[in-house]
Amino acid sequence: MGSDPSRDNDGLEGMNPVSTEGQTPFSLTIEEFPMNSEIFFLIIQFVVLLLSLSIHESAHAWTADTFGDPTARYLGRVSLNPIVHADLVGTILFPLMGMFALNGAIFGWAKPVPVNVSRLKNPARDHMLVAAAGPISNLLLAFGLLIALLIAKTVSAEAGDILSRVASREMVPGSTVLAPLMAFAYYGIIINVVLAVFNFIPIAPLDGAAVLSGLLPRSLAGAFDEMQSYGFILLIGLLYLGVPAMLYTPVLNFVLSLLFV
Repeated sequence: MGSDPSRDNDGLEGMNPVSTEGQTPFSLTIEEFPMNSEIFFLIIQFVVLLLSLSIHESAHAWTADTFGDPTARYLGRVSLNPIVHADLVGTILFPLMGMFALNGAIFGWAKPVPVNVSRLKNPARDHMLVAAAGPISNLLLAFGLLIALLIAKTVSAEAGDILSRVASREMVPGSTVLAPLMAFAYYGIIINVVLAVFNFIPIAPLDGAAVLSGLLPRSLAGAFDEMQSYGFILLIGLLYLGVPAMLYTPVLNFVLSLLFV
């Protein structure tokens, strides 16, 4: 997942019908693919994670450039291309390990965006805004996907049925395009809500640490920043206790409840 952008070492088919002259058209549907539903949905989640992390890090880079620090732009990080943001362990190996060795638990992170705080126009304020841009971009993406699914449900009864099947992790026989798209949107909502809430936790190396530091009075911000040297240990402890899940689960349940009213 995203990380405090100022720290250099930190940090979830068919084919369209094909026809050629003189040949009989054919359509390959999801049910004809030699994969079960779990593999199908895990692939969808992995692709969504890659794109969501790319949007998150690109938002950091674009915001930093906007406020005066072009470092990330010079490094090509103002981009939605997952390759420029990918971290071998956090973006590839860790998610794949979760998919196939941890009962499908997909979790990961991308390379942090380098930010030279001294080059920002207003370092205290702008550093906070650069940090907030990542999780805010995930919230905006989740909101956009939510609206898209609500519109699809409103205009199509078939879309509502497919969405219910996707939520139950069921394959949708005969659906060549709509089911993969709705699965992408559904898991896009889930992953982006989790990314946003998790990254707003005010513990380094997460973005929330820089956000809270920017909101605190300078006298308190200095003391808070000194505590962040223990941030990684604190974060491991919170993960062990399940605190992040306690924070994002109510938000996620509320958002998903809007799809099935």
